[in-house]
Amino acid sequence: MLVIPAIDLKDGQCVRLRQGRMDDSTVFSNDPVDMAARWVEAGARRLHLVDLNGAFAGEPVNGEVVKAIAQAFPKLPIQIGGGIRSAAIIETYLKAGVQYVIIGTKAVKEPEFVSQMCREFPGHIIVGLDAQDGMVATDGWAEVSNISAIELGKRFRDDGVDSIVYTDISRDGMMQGVNVEATVQLAVESGLPVIASGGVTNLADIEALAKVAHQGICGAITGRAIYEGTLDVREAQALCDKLLG
Repeated sequence: MLVIPAIDLKDGQCVRLRQGRMDDSTVFSNDPVDMAARWVEAGARRLHLVDLNGAFAGEPVNGEVVKAIAQAFPKLPIQIGGGIRSAAIIETYLKAGVQYVIIGTKAVKEPEFVSQMCREFPGHIIVGLDAQDGMVATDGWAEVSNISAIELGKRFRDDGVDSIVYTDISRDGMMQGVNVEATVQLAVESGLPVIASGGVTNLADIEALAKVAHQGICGAITGRAIYEGTLDVREAQALCDKLLG
């Protein structure tokens, strides 16, 4: 199980939001490439980037920053989400050195798009499911749909999706702990590897996820906790490695 540092990009800066609200952000760095270096030096084996402006705009806004990070660390797997709504955007990111692209809003509104992209870019597609009380939210979490995360996860089971990033919106950026039960349920019922996101606060959260990793949890994304110091990336990854052998 990987501990994956998050770098959320807004107006070229590294920020963290609370519950996805663009008007409730904390700036942690004006140099996202330098911040990426910090997590790489701490032993991160993958980075999670989000183009927050792109999530609302429906197209990449911080693409140059993402490209700069990918070029600075060519051997490090990077996954990017936010505003990925076309094959051209995916191709641009992959050519820039990004390993995985996360399809969120478009996956909910046009599930067939995921199937098509998995065929076109096999091994590079992750689906991002962000849920409020189990129901999937879209458009930078501005809209909550009437589709459950589990129902949608099952829909992508046979498409060739690499994994699902599952975010419990109510926990995101709130430092309240991860929703282990819902994350495991999605992994078990969808049959796909799931990366937990939202509420990962301390080593206890990492340990709780690692203990159920055998049920399909392949990673944990952490943001505010590592920026505010309640979780140490190196220590967290070492704990996963120890628990999972």
